[in-house]
Amino acid sequence: MNTEKQPSLLLVDGMALLFRAYFATAVTGQFMINSKGLPTNAIQGFVKHFFTAVDHFGPSHVAVCWDMGSKTFRTEMYPNYKANRSEAPVELMPQFDIVKEVVASFDIPNLGVVGFEADDCIGTIAKKMKGSAHVTILTGDQDILQLLDDHISVALVKKGYGNYLVHTPHSFYEEKGIQPKQMIDLKALMGDTSDNYPGVKGIGEKTALKLLQDHTSIEGILENLVSLTKSQRAKIEADLDMLHLSRKLAAINCEVPVDCLLEESIYQITPDKAIAKFRELEFKNFDRLVQKRDEALA
Repeated sequence: MNTEKQPSLLLVDGMALLFRAYFATAVTGQFMINSKGLPTNAIQGFVKHFFTAVDHFGPSHVAVCWDMGSKTFRTEMYPNYKANRSEAPVELMPQFDIVKEVVASFDIPNLGVVGFEADDCIGTIAKKMKGSAHVTILTGDQDILQLLDDHISVALVKKGYGNYLVHTPHSFYEEKGIQPKQMIDLKALMGDTSDNYPGVKGIGEKTALKLLQDHTSIEGILENLVSLTKSQRAKIEADLDMLHLSRKLAAINCEVPVDCLLEESIYQITPDKAIAKFRELEFKNFDRLVQKRDEALA
């Protein structure tokens, strides 16, 4: 009998943590500019979020996924996708590349593929890990909940440090009354104001959930249009093309050309290497974060 514990992989949505960290301090003008004129507030917050999560979940393996520019296969399908979002703040721009250097100093893989979002890389890697590791996805983005299954959990970062809403397929069903995979159709019906696609105009989350609970999928709804209210039927028929397009936009692509081998993502920081990076960036009181971890593993 094999009693060896299954590896646990923490997949970090780097963009979600970096943006959250930036705006938490930027609102009060705390950009933490070092002697080289470099703002570091987002990186410092990212590092704190990262180590807080690692201490909380205790993974054996870690990898960080990133967006690789704003143009993706989704913007090709629908040019207005995320078009409502403004350019990244000027103080955040130089921190995108440097945060990856910090992650590399932890000997942790930085993963991303041009033309795809971090979510797509996360989904691809998480699905590939079935049978090899239990995956916990750390993010602030609820779209990721569509990936939940028996070997994938999602930890949604809440306000502050160390506050997480951890979802499993069971907790998701308890909250929404649908299965995680049905979230794609949920988003197709109700749209997503954050990602700037409308879904079916006039159908909100409450109606969309009821339709999916009654008819399982978009196909089921379309096959039973006669059983819908006159208003619901009219709205869906008027927006059929957008309904199908929104479904494609909502679905995380789990066939991205990206790999994360377990042997390359073992969580084993070399303290001196990480501390050297902290000191180069003039981070104060950060040495203890890796020293504390190293002592715990000793």
